[in-house]
Amino acid sequence: MVVSALRNDGARDEVALATALDLLQERFGARFTRGLEIRRQHANTTTWLPNEPADAVVFAASTEEVSEIVKICAAHRVPIIPFGTGTSLEGHVNAPFGGVSIDLSQMNKIVAVHAEDLDCTVEAGVTRIQLNNYIRDQGLFFPIDPGADASLGGMAATRASGTNAVRYGTMRENVVRLTAVMADGSIVRTGSRAKKSSAGYDLTRLLVGSEGTLGIITEVTVRLHGLPESVAAGVCSFPTVEAACNAAILTIQSGIPIARVELGDAMMIRATNEFAKLGLPETPHLFLEFHGSPASVIEQSEQFAAIAEEFGGGEFASATRPEDRTKLWQARHDSYFAVKGLRPGDNIQSVSTDVCVPISMLAECVAETSADIATNGLIGPVVGHVGDGNFHTQLLIDITNPDEIAKAEAVISRMNERAIALDGTCTGEHGVGQGKRKYLIKEHGHGLDIMRVIKAALDPLGILNPGKILPDA
Repeated sequence: MVVSALRNDGARDEVALATALDLLQERFGARFTRGLEIRRQHANTTTWLPNEPADAVVFAASTEEVSEIVKICAAHRVPIIPFGTGTSLEGHVNAPFGGVSIDLSQMNKIVAVHAEDLDCTVEAGVTRIQLNNYIRDQGLFFPIDPGADASLGGMAATRASGTNAVRYGTMRENVVRLTAVMADGSIVRTGSRAKKSSAGYDLTRLLVGSEGTLGIITEVTVRLHGLPESVAAGVCSFPTVEAACNAAILTIQSGIPIARVELGDAMMIRATNEFAKLGLPETPHLFLEFHGSPASVIEQSEQFAAIAEEFGGGEFASATRPEDRTKLWQARHDSYFAVKGLRPGDNIQSVSTDVCVPISMLAECVAETSADIATNGLIGPVVGHVGDGNFHTQLLIDITNPDEIAKAEAVISRMNERAIALDGTCTGEHGVGQGKRKYLIKEHGHGLDIMRVIKAALDPLGILNPGKILPDA
């Protein structure tokens, strides 16, 4: 008879759990731990959601080991929570029902680089910086840049995006195939390295963005791109957020192959100036980057400057030296830490959230969200990937003040509902996790029933990252 750690009524069976943990400890030895600090480090740490640690952490070293762990957990119905680098923002790595956190960070081998095919295969624990350092000498780079040095497995699981998405797409477009361990411990390899296929269901796309609820991604084949011959980055100030958004929209509509275009509102620029010493005017700005030949980069920059002038933009200050570009984009990537400096204090929690709308609706959505934040007396700068309609706000909340918490929750709720009403989505790249589950009802309607059918078919025991994505029925 199978002893279940999760009974049919949802309660825990401590005997079954203890049996599974003892088996895992015997098998993995020093790579198994029940230590509280390690368990807490493997739970959510980057939002105001409570830290909900698993009962144990196992450090896996191969796909076959992940399969072993899953088979033991499945035999006793113990929840499983995959863990990459822990940079997710919506409680993806929390363990609300306890269970086992599988740390994939030691699975960090670059399996194969096929330079002539512009793709490579890596284990799930390889990070984007590690990969780019490895392939740079071959004249290649991997473009998906969510800011944090996330693992490729985690980026695939959350369908991550970032500053380069306007030109190079998201993980959805850049994952070629996957290796995943399913809920029964079986190992599945989806697809081939061929550029296209009409053979069967697209299991790769099903698993990309499933956040560990349908399978545990252990290996990823991703598309690579050639390093551009020339790169120019720069910033341009605007009188309003609306003007900056409209300049970005016209740039894209004009067919200028811009590589990055990022928005920072006035408050974000003030935070960035203080943190990174940029010395920019405290007005909304676009951060931009152009890729191509030296001549085409100059042409693109000039075309953008002309468009910016139409919307009251200031001079486009271009930077072509690598060190200057690095400083500029590092300042953009450090915005999370920069914003925290606007309201220091032990009780102040930073809450980052995102939505995505059609780019024609971006200025309206950003303006209404910013006004909502200000009306409620909150601090919440806006930064966004305006090339694809995705923007973020980062609220600084006193977590000892119930009234402030209630205001923040209401602002975040309206921001999500506003985006959905504008034919957008409650998350462009952060993912659903625990924090966004309730918004999927309005966004997907009957589609949620189909998702539940898929979940039940692939994970009938409900052990793969339970409590994530799908709201309670």
